[in-house]
Amino acid sequence: MKTPTRHCTVRLDLAHYHRLTAIAAERGCKPSDVIRSAVQAFLASADLISASQRRIARISEFQQLALDIIIREQFPEYRDRIIAETDKRLEQYHGA
Repeated sequence: MKTPTRHCTVRLDLAHYHRLTAIAAERGCKPSDVIRSAVQAFLASADLISASQRRIARISEFQQLALDIIIREQFPEYRDRIIAETDKRLEQYHGA
């Protein structure tokens, strides 16, 4: 069974259009095939980036939680000093 498709019009500047038609000619296909391939690659990379961002966020949360537990249990006398230094660096490097 064929996958249903929808028609979509895309406007390109002249330089992009010429590059697109040249690539299509080199590959022996239509410009629309090149565009479909590019859209497919873009969407796949967007999904990969999202998964990567979720992984980084999870690792960051884990590290923060682990450090907070270690500091509260083993070095409670340093906790306020660490938080104050963190706030200072946020202001200095991020303006927050």
